[in-house]
Amino acid sequence: MNKVKIKEVITTAIKSKEICGVSFKYDLNYRYYFPLLVSDKLFLSANEDDFILDGFTVRRFCDVKKAEIKNNRCAEITKCEVCSDKLHAPEIDITDWYSTLTSLSKMNINIIIEKENSDYDKCEFAIGRIKKVLKTKVIFSHFDADGIWQDEDYEIPYSQITSITFASRYVEIFSKYV
Repeated sequence: MNKVKIKEVITTAIKSKEICGVSFKYDLNYRYYFPLLVSDKLFLSANEDDFILDGFTVRRFCDVKKAEIKNNRCAEITKCEVCSDKLHAPEIDITDWYSTLTSLSKMNINIIIEKENSDYDKCEFAIGRIKKVLKTKVIFSHFDADGIWQDEDYEIPYSQITSITFASRYVEIFSKYV
């Protein structure tokens, strides 16, 4: 699918509050989202996981291989289980990574920043808090798998970011115990 068609599907899903299956260049599996906002480069969605909403993710259109509005039994069940009143976009500017990270920085919350790749060894995952948003990169304070804040900050170039997740069960629950 080309970018124009992908954006068209995502935009239609926003208007009709439909769930989308989205596949990415670096992943064999579909991911399921309720798209909420689009910009030229990015889209923000509520994550769907086993018939419940699980936070929000901002992703790049350039990574999408295919997007389609789901019209099957699982989508029907999800629509019954997910209250459409909960499908609202948070106050966030998703024009680009700079504006997205600036918006999230003002919220003062923990987030996940990922660099996804079809080669698992090249994937990177960081969970923590934004320290500083610069023109081409973000300075990020992070904690490890044991919930220990690391002394050294990450400098993450925007060109390496494939997704940013926030308000998910994983982020919220882990953050309580850090």
